[in-house]
Amino acid sequence: MFSKILIANRGEIAVRIIRACKEMGVATVAVYSQEDKNALHVALADQSYCIGPAEAGESYLNETQIISTAILAGAQAIHPGYGFLSENPHFARQCRKNGIVFIGPDPESMEELSDKARLKELMKDTGLLVIPGTQALSSIDQVKAEAERLGYPVMLKACAGGGGRGIRLIRSEDEIAPAFLEASAEALSAFGDGSMYLEKYIFPARHIELQMLSDEYGHVVCLGDRDCSLQRRNQKLIEETPSPAVDAESRAAIMAAAIDAVKKIGYVGAGTLEFLYDQQGRFWFMEMNVRLQVEHCVTEMLLGYDLVKWQIRIAAGIPLNFTQDEVQIRGAAIECRINANSCGSLKMLHVPGGPEVRFDTCLIAGTSVSPYYDALLGKLVIYAKTREEALRKIRAALCELVVDGISTNIEEQLSFVADERFVSGDYDLTFMGNR
Repeated sequence: MFSKILIANRGEIAVRIIRACKEMGVATVAVYSQEDKNALHVALADQSYCIGPAEAGESYLNETQIISTAILAGAQAIHPGYGFLSENPHFARQCRKNGIVFIGPDPESMEELSDKARLKELMKDTGLLVIPGTQALSSIDQVKAEAERLGYPVMLKACAGGGGRGIRLIRSEDEIAPAFLEASAEALSAFGDGSMYLEKYIFPARHIELQMLSDEYGHVVCLGDRDCSLQRRNQKLIEETPSPAVDAESRAAIMAAAIDAVKKIGYVGAGTLEFLYDQQGRFWFMEMNVRLQVEHCVTEMLLGYDLVKWQIRIAAGIPLNFTQDEVQIRGAAIECRINANSCGSLKMLHVPGGPEVRFDTCLIAGTSVSPYYDALLGKLVIYAKTREEALRKIRAALCELVVDGISTNIEEQLSFVADERFVSGDYDLTFMGNR
C-alpha cells in the first residue's frame, strides 16, 4: 500500500479522497489554487501546496506543477478524482515516467477507450448492442452526409466530451450548421479538442450506467446499475440505484454482459459502462468512463463497497477480495446533486442526519462559491430498504438541508423527487422537457 498520495483535484471529491486515505492510514497531499487557499480539502490534508492562480489551466490542469509537487512532497501516487486530469493519458504517462503511480487506468487504455469510434468497435466485438454512429467528423458537409445516412434525429457529440458538454440534438439538416459550430467551439474550450461525431438518437430512453471494478489479475465485478435519466441539458441532477425501470432478469443479463466486455478489453480499475435503455428493453452502449463518477456514492450507499478505497487498492496491486456472487442488490438509494445557482459566501450550513443519510460536500462556514469552477456544492445521498421509503427519506433530507448565503437548487430538487413521474418510476430523458 502507498504511504502518501497526492490528490490532484479540489472541492467535494478531494475531501472524499482525503477521508478515504485517512481511514486507510495513508498520508495525503493537497494541491490548491490561490482561490482555494481556505478550502476544506487544504485544511484536511497532511500537507498542502499552492500550485497557481485561480484559472484551472494554470493550477489544477498544470501537469508539470502537479507532478513536481508530488515529487517534492514524496508522494508515491496521484489520485486525479474526476474532471481535470482524470482522463488525460498524457498526464498518466508523465506520472509513470517520473515513478509515480496514477490511480486509474494505464495511459494506453485511456487512449484506446477515449477514441469513441474505436471503443464502439471493441464493444461490438464483445457482443454488446452499440448505438449506430460515425467516426470523427471535421466539417459541416461531412455531418450532413452522415446524418442523412443515419436518419434524423441524430445526436452531435464531442469526441473528447464529458459532463454533458459539446452535445446537440439535431432534428433536421437546417440545424446542423449552427449546432456544429456551437458544439465544436464548446468542446474546444472545455477539452482542447473540437472534433465531433454523430450518433443515432435513441428515444424515448433512459440513461442507465453500470459501475465496474476490475483488478490486474483478471477479476471483474459489476456493482449494479444507476439510473441517471433526470438531466438538464445533458447534465445529471438525480441518480438512483437500482433503476426502477429494469427488472431483475434484465439487470442480471446486462451485468453479466458488462463483466464479459470488461474482461475482453482487459480494463483495470474503476470504470462505468453507459447505456441508453429503450422501451423495448434493449441496452444500447454509448461510452465508457475510465474514472470515478460523480455519482459513485449512490452505489456505495446501496452496496457498502468503498469505491475510492478500491481504486487505491487496485492501483497498488491488491486484488479484489470479493466476487460477483457476493454483490447483493437490496433496497434503494437516491442521490440529489446540490448546485449553486450563483456566487456567494456560506453563512450557515445544516446537514440532515439519521441512519443512512450522507452529504458529501466541501462546504464550511465562510466558503465562497467561485466563478472559476464547477457549481457542484455537494451530493445528498440516502439509502432505505424500499424505494417508497427512499423517496420519503430524500424528501425529508432535502427539507432539512440548509445552505444559507448561497442560492442553491435545493427547492428544485425537492420538486423533482415529489413529481408524480419520478415517484412512479415512470420517467426518462424527456423528464425536464415535460415540466
